[in-house]
Amino acid sequence: MATKPMTKAQLVAAIAEQTGMDKKAAGSALDAVTGIITSEVAGGGAVTLPGVGKIYCRERPERMVRNPATGEQIKKEADKVVKVTIAKALKDSVNG
Repeated sequence: MATKPMTKAQLVAAIAEQTGMDKKAAGSALDAVTGIITSEVAGGGAVTLPGVGKIYCRERPERMVRNPATGEQIKKEADKVVKVTIAKALKDSVNG
């Protein structure tokens, strides 16, 4: 059975506990990291979080898709999608 994901408040509390920061400083640090990752990936770059993985943006070409309700074929414009490649260290820690 899957557990619920950690909330931002829980993550901030864990960061504060691990680093000895107060929760306000830990929240600011988390917001800064999130903002940096967002702006870098939105600009076409990539961010590697050591031990976690790589977050990057990939372009998808224009393609034909099917509307599941009607079965009609529709042309979908080219778009971008955010991808995450998980680091081997994280995979190994989950499976080992």
